[in-house]
Amino acid sequence: MKLSLKQKAHLLLEDGLVLEGTAIGKLGTSGGEICFNTGMTGYQEIYTDPSYFGQIIVNTTPHIGNYGVVDAEQESDTPKISGLVVNDYSKVHSRYTADESLQQYFEKHNVVGIADVDTRMLVRHLRSKGAMNAIISSELSVDELKEKLKDVPSMDGLELSSVVCTKERKYFGEPNAEFKVAVLDLGIKNSILKNLALRGVYCEIFPAKSSFEDLKSFNPDGYFISNGPGDPAVMDYAVDTVSKMLAEDKPIFGICLGHQIIARACGVGTYKMHHGHRGLNHPILNLQTGLSEITSQNHGFVVSAEDVEKSDKVEATHTHLNDKTIAGIKVKGKKAFSVQYHPESSPGPHDSRYLFDDFIQLIKESKK
Repeated sequence: MKLSLKQKAHLLLEDGLVLEGTAIGKLGTSGGEICFNTGMTGYQEIYTDPSYFGQIIVNTTPHIGNYGVVDAEQESDTPKISGLVVNDYSKVHSRYTADESLQQYFEKHNVVGIADVDTRMLVRHLRSKGAMNAIISSELSVDELKEKLKDVPSMDGLELSSVVCTKERKYFGEPNAEFKVAVLDLGIKNSILKNLALRGVYCEIFPAKSSFEDLKSFNPDGYFISNGPGDPAVMDYAVDTVSKMLAEDKPIFGICLGHQIIARACGVGTYKMHHGHRGLNHPILNLQTGLSEITSQNHGFVVSAEDVEKSDKVEATHTHLNDKTIAGIKVKGKKAFSVQYHPESSPGPHDSRYLFDDFIQLIKESKK
């Protein structure tokens, strides 16, 4: 069904807040955990990031859709968000290289959204009340939505990596590249694979529930543990695989969910945050150099700082300057490290791309 001009839609939050706006994307109903992203650009990269699977995104920047979409800028093959909330939505775009409008893209991929919402008020509400479930609809009454919302699962305790990951082994990069890396796909972004390939890496990408023996069969020079959605506390299968990687003692690099899985493999706990970190402007302190980095982040779970401090297996390498949460660790006596943020971030910032170089350097040293 095509969207008509200014068709009404509603957003209902778990705490009872109801907002009325205009339907965008596909007409319909969709629920998930509502969260906000403070990035000023890169909306297509946000919507196609598998880490957002099961979530409704609120963009804090008011103008969305004005530069259309470009196929080459997707972080995965389709949008992964459950819904979208924006202030000012543009159905036309001025970017001459765009493949289509955001509206056409959403209709094609069945994404439900709502516009003409006071997103400043909504974000302040979420910052105060914390992450919660919500539902968007352009077809149901508010009373009907209250019943429908009960069926939306909580992100706390939800395993999603096996849903969004590759379903079969695949490859990325040049087969004759200098290095080989086995990638455990928990919901990987294309930008990560591109950054590895640019540094002379040929990747074999494995489904989330692959065994260590599967990954080892590639005879890799190192292992990469990807980002992804869901709660790391219910991913014992990945923790077991990473524990065996650590025992083999080849270079290991983890990002976001991969960082959390490495921590849990070392006995360090994780927990759900009040409202998470999502945006392109998060300040990080590198504890090894004393320098700060502006980073892209997207996570609702985090590694326990208390557990890291007590641990004899890991030590903190980076902290978030806003709330002092753990943003990076390295495993003592191993060639393994990880960060909570996204050094591959596209379109930016690029402050932390040196981490890919650090990974390559570890591989080079281990091959000597």
